[in-house]
Amino acid sequence: MKKKVSILLLSILVLMLGVPNKASAYTNSNWMGSLDNNTSISKLSIPGTHDSGARYEPVYGTAKCQELPISEQLNIGVRYLDIRCRHINDSFVIHHGSIYQHMNFDDVLNDCISFLDKNPTECIIMSVKEEYDASNNTESFEKTFDSYVAKTSNRWYLGSNIPTLNQARGKIVLVRRFSSNSSSKGINATRWADNATFSINNGYSQIKIQDQYKVSNNDSKWSAIEALYNEAKLQNNNCLYINYTSGYKPMAFIPMIPKVSNDINSRVENYFNQNSKGRFGITASDFIDNDISSKIISTNF
Repeated sequence: MKKKVSILLLSILVLMLGVPNKASAYTNSNWMGSLDNNTSISKLSIPGTHDSGARYEPVYGTAKCQELPISEQLNIGVRYLDIRCRHINDSFVIHHGSIYQHMNFDDVLNDCISFLDKNPTECIIMSVKEEYDASNNTESFEKTFDSYVAKTSNRWYLGSNIPTLNQARGKIVLVRRFSSNSSSKGINATRWADNATFSINNGYSQIKIQDQYKVSNNDSKWSAIEALYNEAKLQNNNCLYINYTSGYKPMAFIPMIPKVSNDINSRVENYFNQNSKGRFGITASDFIDNDISSKIISTNF
């Protein structure tokens, strides 16, 4: 009898103190592992980066969008990468506009697969877009992309529907911004509007995107960002929201990226100080850091 009473008292004490759970144990490198397998990625808040490989520029403020290399972006919790590929000699090199970023697509994929090998509970959503002028190719952009996928086909999710975590863990989920002969190759985002907030319903998945990147007024840009956050929090759970907080301020002949990011990033951080729980979709940032990423991740728990 005494033993049963002791067990009962111990059980009550554990309940009063609280039981450690998976959510309390996550780190930024494995945060998806604490979420239910059946959760659609459209129902998450996901840190991401705009022009994820853009770390070099000839003139300050004109092309660089990130301080951290892709490997470190992933380690601090980023799960959406915006990859811009120039098609040259039947291969992909990473560009921001005309500016070569001193890496190629193999470098990007090696970083991603190495990360997923170490963190198999995670997935990486990758937007792939053709950038700048194609040169000296014998194959289409799609065929060259297919040749990269063929090297590690088991590491890709190429379904046209927005996947659950169970379908996506350990994989790269393609958001396709290039034309394809197959309508079911990745999440089809080829109807990406320029400098706008817009919706895509491609018959397989619904996406809503804010990508107003020509920023003459930071207040107007912030209003567009905040409106999409608030919609993502309150509306369609089956829609994948992608919110680009990035942009540049036209300055004579020189676009100035930091004029936007220096201000907007602090507003994003403050927004998540005040909105600490809920579904806010993907945030694609310039110059992401651990603080912003951590605040976005924590809203999932």
